[in-house]
Amino acid sequence: MGLDFLILYEHTVREYESDLLLKLELERRGYTAEIRQLLDRKKLKYFTWKKPKVLISSCMYDNEAINSHVYNNIGRCDKIVNLHWEQMLSDTQEAGDWFNMNGNAKKCVQTCWGRRTADRLIAHGMEEKNTPVTGAVMMDFLRPEFAGYFKSKEQLCAEHGLDPAKKLHLYISSFGYASMTDAEVKELSEMAGTDFSGFAATNRVSMAETLDWFDRYLAGHPEVELVYRRHPSEWNSPALADLAKKRPNFHVIFSDSVKQWIVAADSISIWMSTAIAEVYMAGKSCHILRPVPIEHEYDPVIYAGAKYVTNYEDFAAAMAEDAPPFPIAKEVIEGYFDPSPSPAYKRMADLLEQVYKEPPRDAPMGEGFTPHFNWLKFFALWGVHILFALRLPPKKVFFFHKGLADFAQRIYGYVEKAYVPKADVKAMEARIAPFVK
Repeated sequence: MGLDFLILYEHTVREYESDLLLKLELERRGYTAEIRQLLDRKKLKYFTWKKPKVLISSCMYDNEAINSHVYNNIGRCDKIVNLHWEQMLSDTQEAGDWFNMNGNAKKCVQTCWGRRTADRLIAHGMEEKNTPVTGAVMMDFLRPEFAGYFKSKEQLCAEHGLDPAKKLHLYISSFGYASMTDAEVKELSEMAGTDFSGFAATNRVSMAETLDWFDRYLAGHPEVELVYRRHPSEWNSPALADLAKKRPNFHVIFSDSVKQWIVAADSISIWMSTAIAEVYMAGKSCHILRPVPIEHEYDPVIYAGAKYVTNYEDFAAAMAEDAPPFPIAKEVIEGYFDPSPSPAYKRMADLLEQVYKEPPRDAPMGEGFTPHFNWLKFFALWGVHILFALRLPPKKVFFFHKGLADFAQRIYGYVEKAYVPKADVKAMEARIAPFVK
């Protein structure tokens, strides 16, 4: 029996919860749906007896993506819907070619979180039929309909050894480049074809200044518990460890979702994270801490014209505000994140039903697209998944050939990051299911 919908995800933390909510809603409506990681081993069933009617991807920017994400996973398919996870961009990115779709990616259904993104894609040559505004599914968990989904402040504090009687301040970090060495920044720059050295320097200075503010403030405010929610790439930062040792009310925490911490927090500050939209959708406010300016080509355009805190004195004053105004204009943030009486996951499911029932809106695998099956990738993924199942790192298995070891280890790393144990999936389903009505 064929499969109705196959949902492919790339980043677990970013996507899986939302994908699962969408899957449960589709199943509630009587459809069959599965979630697979993008770099899962390729399976014959998805090319034959279980070939999905609709392929739902995480990103889809050009013909190569169509080939890699669709053709190499399920064969030919003209019903392709992109969840389009990268919509918070800088002005440079919004104006460039890559994020405005190239080739036959313009013929895929590119879902848009808000009207501003849809208008941008249309201005760059896409047809309106392929740019539906659905809202952002990940924001649904912050809606009133999901009240009770997250832990209370008291629960969260108890789990992390924090005092719930104290003011809980959340800082949402995004200093990914600050933890990189110059060699790593250089390697990334060469891979991307863009020099990130200046932005890396901005990361380091901004992080150092921000931590200095926290150090000075916490010294005189023992009544505050400051939770530093680090970015996934901030895994090697002696400065964070040093401040945590120095100030017992400074806590570096990565567990639990950003949404969970936003819901529980009494006050919030941020640097340049796209999580500022989640703060808004949760009905809360925050302060944007900018010790130094960020290069416009890296700063999300949603931050343009926002109110910034740029020095320690203003930061200390901001921390004393009970109900600060939101630092970004309502029309701007709602232009990128469409408000609606109906949750985004229902609007997305409506769209997917429409795509499923109707003839293809376009022909993404038609003229202009040349399919090619990557046999090397096919066998490489099988090999890497076998190594992962046996917990054998490729760098140890292929010690005799550095090039092969590095190549296999890179794929192994993606597979490892994207892996979700079956027990965790069941627990997440059980948690989400009561809210799918």
